[in-house]
Amino acid sequence: MTAAAREPAPPVSGKVFLVDDEPSVRRSLTRLLRVAGLEVASYASGEALLQEISGAGPACVVADLRMPGLTGLELQEELAHRGLKLPVLLISGHADVPSSVRAMKAGAVDFLEKPLSPEALLEAVQRALARFSDEEAVRQEMRVIEARAERLTPREREVFALVASGLLNKQVGFELGTSEKTIKVHRARVMEKMEAGSIADLVRMAGRLGLKAPPARGD
Repeated sequence: MTAAAREPAPPVSGKVFLVDDEPSVRRSLTRLLRVAGLEVASYASGEALLQEISGAGPACVVADLRMPGLTGLELQEELAHRGLKLPVLLISGHADVPSSVRAMKAGAVDFLEKPLSPEALLEAVQRALARFSDEEAVRQEMRVIEARAERLTPREREVFALVASGLLNKQVGFELGTSEKTIKVHRARVMEKMEAGSIADLVRMAGRLGLKAPPARGD
């Protein structure tokens, strides 16, 4: 089968937290999203959503920009403040360039104007759910790397940082005031505990951890 003949990727499933103060809008959008196979929980206000929401997913938030109480932008900011890593899609019945720019800079997945095109909304929701899954995969990988790094002794962590900075065993030994043979043993333990298949893996994981080599001797 050629690349042009490949079927499109299947839709991403997940949950949509819908927030709009207009009952008719909530009903119509809930029906649309459910017909598309998505789970929907709808709320009349951002405050009501915040009482129940969790970061479990895959999920995203679709919120009206202008609502009594918390606006869509304020809701987006409060979710971020609480550490809830949920993609937000804002909708509005009023063209508002400054608000849309602010929303996108704050991390909103999209900004759509009412009346909403069903196709545009579903495409935006699919992008938001895909983004959640991608970012959650990155977060999970980071949790795994951090858990592995917790196994290291303080000396192994120093060796990890120096090896990842590009130093040879002999150079690492000089920096730490020990023998090359001892460094080889520490390096092997670091590779084992970090479950690294290569030095390139160690370098990548050190970068993810923000691990920096200690100051060179004589500095």
